[in-house]
Amino acid sequence: MKKPILVFLFALSQMTLQAQDFSVKNNGFPVKRSIQNGVIEGIYDTQTGIQKYFGIPYAQPPLGPLRWKAPVPPKDWDGVKETKSFGPRAIQAPVFGDMNFRSDGISEDCLYLNVWSPAKQNEKNLPVLVYFYGGGFVAGDGSEPRYDGESMAQKGIVVVTVNYRLELFGFFSHPELSAETTYKGSGNYGLMDQNLALQWVKNNIQAFGGDPNKVTIAGESAGSISVSYQMASPLSKNLIARAIGESGAGINPTLAPVPLQDAEQIGKEFAEAAGIPSIEEMRKLSTQELYEIYQASGRFGFPVVIDGYFLPKTLPEIFEAKEQAQVPLLAGWNSAEIPGMAFMQGKPYTPENFIEKVKETYPEKWEEVLALHPHATTEEVEQSATDLASDRFIAYSTWKWLDLHSKNSNQPVYRYLYSKHRPPLRDSNLMSGLAGGTMERNGQEPPKAIGAPHACEIEYAMGNLHLVHDYAWEKEDYQVSEVFQNYFANFIKTGNPNGENLPNWEAIEKGSSNPAYLIIDTKTKLEKSKVELRYQFHDKFYGNQP
Repeated sequence: MKKPILVFLFALSQMTLQAQDFSVKNNGFPVKRSIQNGVIEGIYDTQTGIQKYFGIPYAQPPLGPLRWKAPVPPKDWDGVKETKSFGPRAIQAPVFGDMNFRSDGISEDCLYLNVWSPAKQNEKNLPVLVYFYGGGFVAGDGSEPRYDGESMAQKGIVVVTVNYRLELFGFFSHPELSAETTYKGSGNYGLMDQNLALQWVKNNIQAFGGDPNKVTIAGESAGSISVSYQMASPLSKNLIARAIGESGAGINPTLAPVPLQDAEQIGKEFAEAAGIPSIEEMRKLSTQELYEIYQASGRFGFPVVIDGYFLPKTLPEIFEAKEQAQVPLLAGWNSAEIPGMAFMQGKPYTPENFIEKVKETYPEKWEEVLALHPHATTEEVEQSATDLASDRFIAYSTWKWLDLHSKNSNQPVYRYLYSKHRPPLRDSNLMSGLAGGTMERNGQEPPKAIGAPHACEIEYAMGNLHLVHDYAWEKEDYQVSEVFQNYFANFIKTGNPNGENLPNWEAIEKGSSNPAYLIIDTKTKLEKSKVELRYQFHDKFYGNQP
């Protein structure tokens, strides 16, 4: 019986998206803008007053000889290019079955961006938000409803979402590819796509009423990691005015970069295992052939690389040298990024099992870890296992990013902990997925969340609860969303999240042993950290101290 219900729900969700699309077209009229490469035509939505331009090319299609090369600016076009529907998303497998796309299929030809603008006639110098999607650098797309820019645009902000290359097509390094470049490096194409998109914003955003000198970059998970890399890259650091990170930074152990030689060796072994003798031969293969080779390899993407061009050093090295973008930073993580069972590996939450797993994971430091993580009761074990799993996954790297910037910048740094529990799902046959959406239960009993899981905050922060139909949102959810979104909007406009009717949010005091952070929940409040020793332990454990 489950399958017909799911088919019905999928059809209903598609009908909802189609109805939204019809509503925009039914209540909108065409609007044109002249940008650097030609004239585009989008839609002016008379219900919201927002102009929408979807599927704008910011680079030439990375096909044929441009496969595995830095992106190239688009060619000029004649006439009017219609930009009323989302472009294709990057090549990717359905790694996260709970992602929900509005894009026009999947293609290597994926380098498109979307703009939502509230600018009235002749209005200019509006602040700009450029948002990078998450998905582990193997999945995701700027068309997902939770990233929709309309709600934030109604706050007086020009919003841009960006597609960038993923997995094999976005992060593949190889000695032959390195030999082709002037800087003798390879990989990082997805991150360079983001950089070219920022250059596009610099050159074109005034046409949409935006100020090229007031650009905030933001993202969640791999999108947040992208923000940390763009802050560190000499190619991008002068293109941004502020930065927002939601869960994640490119710092060991979270999608940290590897040396070029290591990345090249990984790519060489991949090609050899597939029986492909050269890059020339790889470029001759079809999308389908490469997709199937990649799928058969069982890989989860390819690493970011210290290529000597986009990324000259590790993030700790760049920040400690004060070579990063010297801009205000707002970042944080969720209170239960990943279930404690990820640390317990299926063993029940007992003190004995927890001690055993800690000894196994930290054979030389287990006593120190146990001292930092209460474990006398089942409840304490569940909380401590969740904390350890979350810290090892993504929370520690985010903490380190904030710590580095606060110590090596005179700019304000704001830290949050998002703690709002999601309401129940509307359909009991579904369960929450890893990427923030839902998926079929298939007889599984989903773990009970003891906090806010990974990716659940996106639709709150972007003001998009009304576009995410899986959960039975309540009044307090909309209240939390309004508070969270207003903090974001204020920060995008001024570099300070504080504003009218919002609880005060203090910046981190440089060198503080118990820095201030904001708990964002049904009752949002400022706290002083009591867990710094936890993160300082992992700082030493992962070798990220100077």
